[in-house]
Amino acid sequence: MPRYRQDSGELCDSIGLLISILVRYPEIGTVKFSPQSQTLKLSFILSRLISNEEYQIFTERLCTSLEAYNMLEAQTDVIINTSYDQYEQIGVLEIDRDVHTLSRTEISLIITIIKDHFEGNLVIDKNDSLLEEDLLVQEELIENMLEHLKGVRYEKNLIGIREDGRVMVFNK
Repeated sequence: MPRYRQDSGELCDSIGLLISILVRYPEIGTVKFSPQSQTLKLSFILSRLISNEEYQIFTERLCTSLEAYNMLEAQTDVIINTSYDQYEQIGVLEIDRDVHTLSRTEISLIITIIKDHFEGNLVIDKNDSLLEEDLLVQEELIENMLEHLKGVRYEKNLIGIREDGRVMVFNK
């Protein structure tokens, strides 16, 4: 197993971001950080398959909403990519966002749109042991770490996953 120095701020901040996102947002199945493209890929698991037409309608709604949000926030050069894959009887919806313009508020907006569109078909790994105060702390951590990411170029390719109420982060 590789060893990392405790003072490795790069690794701690990026791992902390993935953990905080997964803890705060139980709707997200996995989150991946790609240092080459400087993007976060948020994956959402659907308990049913969706048609190409439904995917196109959802994508148009999501992109229109995010473009409007980013226009109000005066964000330019925003990267938004979506993809959808099917695995037997489940669907996986992925949203790529550049870390330089992404905010915690936008992550919340993405989740709200997905929950609204897919209603009871979004797989959510609820953790009832978290208090409202814990959620607010996680939100603050996410905001701070996203701000920090905007000024630094990280090199670690990380993936955070949720499994049975636990959050794990791996260096790809």
